[in-house]
Amino acid sequence: MNVLMLSAYAAQSHVHWQQSLQTMFAQWEWRVLSLPPRHFSWRVRGNALFWSIAERDTLEQPYDLMIATSMVDLATLRGLVPRLARVPTIVYFHENQFEYPQDQQKHSLLEAQMTSIYSALAADHIVFNSGYNRDTFLSGCSALMKKLPDRVPSGVARMLRERATVLPVPFDSHDNERAEPLWPGASGRSIKRPLRLLWVGRFEHDKGGEGLLRILRRLETASLDYELAMTGQQFRRSPAVFSEIRSLFGHRLVQFGYVDGIKEYRALLQSADVVLSTAIHEFQGLAVLEAVAHQCLPIVPDRLAYPEIYPALYRYESCPDDPDREADAAAILMQRMVGQQLERGAHYPDVSAFELGAMAPRYEKVFRQVAVAGDSQ
Repeated sequence: MNVLMLSAYAAQSHVHWQQSLQTMFAQWEWRVLSLPPRHFSWRVRGNALFWSIAERDTLEQPYDLMIATSMVDLATLRGLVPRLARVPTIVYFHENQFEYPQDQQKHSLLEAQMTSIYSALAADHIVFNSGYNRDTFLSGCSALMKKLPDRVPSGVARMLRERATVLPVPFDSHDNERAEPLWPGASGRSIKRPLRLLWVGRFEHDKGGEGLLRILRRLETASLDYELAMTGQQFRRSPAVFSEIRSLFGHRLVQFGYVDGIKEYRALLQSADVVLSTAIHEFQGLAVLEAVAHQCLPIVPDRLAYPEIYPALYRYESCPDDPDREADAAAILMQRMVGQQLERGAHYPDVSAFELGAMAPRYEKVFRQVAVAGDSQ
């Protein structure tokens, strides 16, 4: 199969997904066009203009399938490069522009929302990384249609749902091979040393830094002996709460910030006991999933995509209108989990269905169905 992949905003998770596809289907021919993840509004609006001129020769080559991320302005691109209109096309949604904390957004999302709707309509099939992503996109689409003044066609969301599939981003199980332990704090068996607590979100407002701060304060009150490793990308304008955590809990921190080496990062995952999420904006939670695959016990909120992945045993009550209650629930669950681990040993949720080998047949089935349907038209 000869495949064209277009990634208009190649963030870290998008690159991981792209590389996963190329690994799963190494025998296919891949041509990848990507743009760096900056200047969001311009990327969303300008990718079709740039590619249609700068990469026209590449776009006009024969392909069996085209796979585009949801940031690609597919409708405009197919109009500017008519040959692409004959290539069977899938749009993959890592996220959607409807389910985002609006009070923290620096730019209007309306244009990005409309572009994603047009791209979904222009595609032969659309794929989401979680049911939560799919459902919030479709409900957001319906809500937006109701706000428009006139001449709005009915059934847009229903039409899109009929051509939608959920295929999570996979992780590579070969990456789980045991490495030298790399926990920069206390050593020894778990019952003799502090609990090793891992937090793996980007240092941004949507990953719930305020929630993490509240939970840590409760763990201090509960006199839980623990060490904390916070990994994730940091930015020049990261919320002040992360600096506050560093200042108040320096005696607990053994890692604060991004781990550059992939082997070092995986070894850190393998050494941790518990991975905590406080996210308020997450469409799959791949970093948490990878930690669980490395035998970390998950402590996650009962919201977003987490109920699709983890049994209720590992989820704490989600209370967006009562953050203190939510922090209490998370701290209580963590203490309970630690107690059970000491008494009976850890019981990790089974995430093998998200491994590369398990996901490959599911991806291939969808890709080939779309390609074959396009050939028959």
